[in-house]
Amino acid sequence: MRVLVTGHHGYIGSVLTPMLTAAGHEVAGLDIDLFADCLLGPAPAEIPAVRVDLRDVTAEHLAGFDAVLHLAALCNDPIGNLNPELTYDINHRATVRLAEAAKAAGVSRFLFSSSCSLYGAGLDDRPLDENAGFAPVTPYGESKILSEQGLAGLADDDFSPVSLRNATAYGFSPRLRGDLVVNDLTAHALLTGEVRLLSDGSAWRPLVHIEDISAAFLALLEAPREVVHGKAYNIGQTSENYLIRDVAEVVAEVVPGSTVTFAGGASADARNYRVSCDLVAAEVPGFQPRWTVRKGVEELVEAYRRHGLTIEDFRGERHQRLRRIQSLQGAGRLDGELRWTTGGAA
Repeated sequence: MRVLVTGHHGYIGSVLTPMLTAAGHEVAGLDIDLFADCLLGPAPAEIPAVRVDLRDVTAEHLAGFDAVLHLAALCNDPIGNLNPELTYDINHRATVRLAEAAKAAGVSRFLFSSSCSLYGAGLDDRPLDENAGFAPVTPYGESKILSEQGLAGLADDDFSPVSLRNATAYGFSPRLRGDLVVNDLTAHALLTGEVRLLSDGSAWRPLVHIEDISAAFLALLEAPREVVHGKAYNIGQTSENYLIRDVAEVVAEVVPGSTVTFAGGASADARNYRVSCDLVAAEVPGFQPRWTVRKGVEELVEAYRRHGLTIEDFRGERHQRLRRIQSLQGAGRLDGELRWTTGGAA
């Protein structure tokens, strides 16, 4: 298939695009390139791409593609909280406009990178399936709900949207995100000797390796349309739900000499949910997740050591998305709407 990946220069896109290419798909990218040079190690092979803001995409950009895999977004809760209205503009309204443009261009499949963050506070003390109620606690989570609802209204015989409700991601990528819990705890354990928790660790969180997320996109892209048409899937493994304090203990076991500590005033996290991934396992047998948190921590330790990661670098703008945006704005390269200023783009 001819596939367009939005956000191909991001954390997930940098792992997904080589996987799609290796599977024989013709892959192109679309990105504003806020994080293109935020590298740890060599960059993945470049693919044909267009640099355009998600809010400015038209049907002309999408002509000739069989599928759009939509990753581009303001990618986490702290960034979303920085400007909630901008979060809704980019994560919700621009997503729906992108899907409308894709449909108008004759694209038949649209895979949306949603999030289990829409379950938020967790309305039930059990693993939540795709029919569970939503209880988002952030604009980021709310934006994913609104996007899914907008996409559902576009589904018809010629256009098949599918939403991937990814569990909390972890794992190595050439464009590493340090603001994800497993990546963060592992780096601090290795580089400071402390597995430092900012909460009391009592919240549940489903976790999924970035390679498994990428494998899910590939499997859903190649699945029969009649099976996945218009559906949402929790992406991960039902067995990979963890209490955050248990994640910290896994990290401490893997990283020699590290100990679990709690920040002063650490309290409960409002985000607290487990999810069931039984539906995707049953309906999409091509998706075979292979990672556990322990294996992921071992991978991260090896990668951090191999690339000579320091705590200063890890805490800096290359690996912290919010700090990167704030740095670009402080330098006058990004405006208040997160658009490149004249001469600001790299």
